[in-house]
Amino acid sequence: MSRETLQLWDPLVRLCHWSLAGTFVANYWFTEAGDDWHRWLGYYAVACLVLRLFWGFVGPTPARWADFWPTPARLREHLAALLRRRPYHRLGHSPIGALVMLLMLLAMLGLGVTGFLMEEVDYFWGEDLPLQIHELFADGLLALVCVHVTAALVESLRLGENLPLSMITGRRRRL
Repeated sequence: MSRETLQLWDPLVRLCHWSLAGTFVANYWFTEAGDDWHRWLGYYAVACLVLRLFWGFVGPTPARWADFWPTPARLREHLAALLRRRPYHRLGHSPIGALVMLLMLLAMLGLGVTGFLMEEVDYFWGEDLPLQIHELFADGLLALVCVHVTAALVESLRLGENLPLSMITGRRRRL
Protein backbone atom coordinates (compact mmCIF):
# COMPACT_ATOMS: atom_id res chain seq x y z
CA MET A 1 0.00 0.00 0.00
CA SER A 2 1.61 3.24 -1.14
CA ARG A 3 1.08 6.52 0.67
CA GLU A 4 1.24 9.95 -0.87
CA THR A 5 4.61 11.72 -0.73
CA LEU A 6 5.26 15.33 0.16
CA GLN A 7 8.09 17.65 -0.76
CA LEU A 8 10.17 17.93 2.40
CA TRP A 9 13.76 18.95 1.77
CA ASP A 10 14.19 21.77 -0.72
CA PRO A 11 17.08 21.75 -3.21
CA LEU A 12 19.19 24.20 -1.18
CA VAL A 13 18.98 22.08 2.00
CA ARG A 14 19.95 18.99 0.00
CA LEU A 15 22.80 20.83 -1.74
CA CYS A 16 24.18 22.02 1.60
CA HIS A 17 23.78 18.55 3.14
CA TRP A 18 25.59 16.70 0.37
CA SER A 19 28.20 19.44 -0.05
CA LEU A 20 29.08 19.31 3.64
CA ALA A 21 29.12 15.50 3.57
CA GLY A 22 31.31 15.45 0.47
CA THR A 23 33.77 18.07 1.68
CA PHE A 24 34.13 16.28 5.02
CA VAL A 25 34.77 12.89 3.39
CA ALA A 26 37.19 14.42 0.89
CA ASN A 27 39.13 16.38 3.49
CA TYR A 28 39.19 13.63 6.10
CA TRP A 29 40.28 10.77 3.84
CA PHE A 30 41.46 12.01 0.46
CA THR A 31 43.17 15.40 0.57
CA GLU A 32 46.47 16.19 2.18
CA ALA A 33 46.11 18.42 5.24
CA GLY A 34 47.09 21.97 4.35
CA ASP A 35 47.22 21.49 0.58
CA ASP A 36 45.22 23.72 -1.78
CA TRP A 37 42.35 21.26 -2.29
CA HIS A 38 41.96 20.76 1.46
CA ARG A 39 41.91 24.51 2.06
CA TRP A 40 39.49 25.34 -0.78
CA LEU A 41 37.10 22.55 0.19
CA GLY A 42 37.19 23.93 3.73
CA TYR A 43 36.29 27.42 2.46
CA TYR A 44 33.46 25.91 0.41
CA ALA A 45 32.17 24.06 3.50
CA VAL A 46 32.15 27.28 5.55
CA ALA A 47 30.30 29.06 2.73
CA CYS A 48 27.69 26.25 2.79
CA LEU A 49 27.40 26.64 6.57
CA VAL A 50 26.77 30.37 6.26
CA LEU A 51 24.21 29.79 3.51
CA ARG A 52 22.45 27.09 5.58
CA LEU A 53 22.42 29.36 8.64
CA PHE A 54 20.74 32.11 6.61
CA TRP A 55 18.33 29.63 4.97
CA GLY A 56 17.26 28.47 8.43
CA PHE A 57 15.63 31.88 8.92
CA VAL A 58 14.16 32.57 5.47
CA GLY A 59 13.75 29.16 3.78
CA PRO A 60 10.66 26.98 3.61
CA THR A 61 9.17 25.69 6.87
CA PRO A 62 11.02 22.33 7.07
CA ALA A 63 14.35 24.17 6.63
CA ARG A 64 13.68 26.72 9.37
CA TRP A 65 15.41 26.43 12.71
CA ALA A 66 12.15 27.08 14.56
CA ASP A 67 10.55 24.05 12.89
CA PHE A 68 12.94 21.53 14.37
CA TRP A 69 14.95 23.26 17.09
CA PRO A 70 15.62 20.61 19.77
CA THR A 71 13.93 22.24 22.76
CA PRO A 72 14.04 20.41 26.10
CA ALA A 73 10.34 19.51 25.78
CA ARG A 74 10.79 18.10 22.27
CA LEU A 75 13.87 16.16 23.34
CA ARG A 76 12.06 14.67 26.37
CA GLU A 77 9.10 13.62 24.21
CA HIS A 78 11.33 11.97 21.61
CA LEU A 79 13.50 10.25 24.23
CA ALA A 80 10.39 8.96 26.05
CA ALA A 81 9.08 7.48 22.79
CA LEU A 82 12.42 5.78 22.13
CA LEU A 83 12.63 4.38 25.66
CA ARG A 84 9.09 2.99 25.34
CA ARG A 85 10.02 1.58 21.91
CA ARG A 86 7.21 3.54 20.31
CA PRO A 87 7.50 5.11 16.88
CA TYR A 88 8.13 8.84 16.81
CA HIS A 89 6.90 10.09 13.46
CA ARG A 90 7.80 13.60 12.42
CA LEU A 91 7.94 14.90 8.88
CA GLY A 92 11.27 16.72 9.33
CA HIS A 93 14.15 16.22 11.76
CA SER A 94 13.41 14.39 14.97
CA PRO A 95 14.52 16.36 18.06
CA ILE A 96 17.49 14.08 18.76
CA GLY A 97 18.35 14.07 15.05
CA ALA A 98 18.19 17.87 15.07
CA LEU A 99 20.54 17.98 18.07
CA VAL A 100 23.07 15.75 16.31
CA MET A 101 22.71 17.83 13.12
CA LEU A 102 23.41 21.06 15.04
CA LEU A 103 26.44 19.47 16.71
CA MET A 104 27.74 18.41 13.28
CA LEU A 105 27.27 21.95 11.94
CA LEU A 106 29.11 23.38 14.95
CA ALA A 107 31.94 20.88 14.47
CA MET A 108 32.19 21.88 10.78
CA LEU A 109 32.34 25.52 11.82
CA GLY A 110 35.03 24.64 14.37
CA LEU A 111 36.99 22.94 11.59
CA GLY A 112 36.69 26.04 9.44
CA VAL A 113 37.80 28.39 12.21
CA THR A 114 40.73 26.24 13.34
CA GLY A 115 41.75 25.60 9.74
CA PHE A 116 41.87 29.34 9.16
CA LEU A 117 43.84 29.84 12.38
CA MET A 118 46.42 27.30 11.21
CA GLU A 119 46.97 29.47 8.13
CA GLU A 120 47.70 32.34 10.48
CA VAL A 121 50.28 30.37 12.48
CA ASP A 122 52.42 33.48 13.03
CA TYR A 123 49.71 34.79 15.37
CA PHE A 124 50.25 31.74 17.56
CA TRP A 125 54.08 31.80 17.52
CA GLY A 126 54.29 28.34 16.02
CA GLU A 127 51.97 26.72 18.56
CA ASP A 128 50.36 23.39 17.63
CA LEU A 129 47.16 24.15 19.56
CA PRO A 130 45.09 25.12 16.47
CA LEU A 131 46.16 21.88 14.75
CA GLN A 132 45.30 19.79 17.81
CA ILE A 133 41.88 21.41 18.12
CA HIS A 134 41.32 20.99 14.37
CA GLU A 135 42.07 17.27 14.64
CA LEU A 136 39.79 16.98 17.68
CA PHE A 137 36.93 18.61 15.73
CA ALA A 138 37.58 16.31 12.74
CA ASP A 139 37.55 13.16 14.86
CA GLY A 140 34.52 14.36 16.83
CA LEU A 141 32.68 15.11 13.59
CA LEU A 142 33.53 11.63 12.27
CA ALA A 143 31.96 10.13 15.40
CA LEU A 144 28.84 12.30 14.96
CA VAL A 145 28.59 11.33 11.28
CA CYS A 146 28.71 7.66 12.27
CA VAL A 147 25.92 8.27 14.81
CA HIS A 148 23.92 10.21 12.19
CA VAL A 149 24.20 7.54 9.48
CA THR A 150 23.54 4.67 11.89
CA ALA A 151 20.50 6.42 13.38
CA ALA A 152 19.10 7.19 9.91
CA LEU A 153 19.41 3.53 8.93
CA VAL A 154 18.03 2.17 12.22
CA GLU A 155 15.11 4.61 12.21
CA SER A 156 14.40 3.77 8.58
CA LEU A 157 14.00 0.13 9.54
CA ARG A 158 12.08 0.90 12.72
CA LEU A 159 9.64 3.31 11.08
CA GLY A 160 9.39 1.52 7.74
CA GLU A 161 10.57 4.57 5.80
CA ASN A 162 13.66 5.24 3.72
CA LEU A 163 14.97 8.35 5.49
CA PRO A 164 18.26 8.63 3.54
CA LEU A 165 16.32 8.55 0.26
CA SER A 166 14.38 11.64 1.34
CA MET A 167 17.63 13.63 1.44
CA ILE A 168 18.27 12.56 -2.17
CA THR A 169 14.78 13.07 -3.62
CA GLY A 170 13.57 15.75 -1.20
CA ARG A 171 10.33 13.78 -0.76
CA ARG A 172 8.95 11.84 2.16
CA ARG A 173 5.80 9.81 2.69
CA ARG A 174 2.89 11.64 4.29
CA LEU A 175 2.46 10.54 7.89
